[in-house]
Amino acid sequence: MEEDSRNIRTRGERLADSFASVVGSWTFILVQTGLLTAWMILNLVAWVRHWDPYPFILLNLALSFQSAYAAPILMMSQNRQARLSERRHNLDLQVNMLAEQETTEILRLLRQLCAKNGVEPHDASESALEEETRHEDIIRRIETELEARVDPDSNPAGPGPRSS
Repeated sequence: MEEDSRNIRTRGERLADSFASVVGSWTFILVQTGLLTAWMILNLVAWVRHWDPYPFILLNLALSFQSAYAAPILMMSQNRQARLSERRHNLDLQVNMLAEQETTEILRLLRQLCAKNGVEPHDASESALEEETRHEDIIRRIETELEARVDPDSNPAGPGPRSS
């Protein structure tokens, strides 16, 4: 999934990811700090010509311009990564649901084997593990709880019991 995601990126997405990796590095921070420090020192100690005297209005303009473009480009990269993360979470959920179904079936078969061979299980509450899981009910309950967290006033019955 990771490799497919990297291979199907558009040119803009590749550019945004490259930009984000450069701007989000210590190298960028250190180089920019050096350039800003040099800019300010040169303008403070210049004897003849100050191209940007204190309070460094031209420097502020340049940094504002940089921020105006950097923020949306970084958001593009983060949005793409969030979509990929959502796909990963959905795949994990599907795999977990399949594993749960398989585990339930294994427990059911194990109980049948025990009954056929006259082996009595030690804990009678284990039969609850054999019950079929209704995924639709679980998904509906999760969505209801998430909606209640986002808008606590939307639930007229008040907050329900919380499970940990």
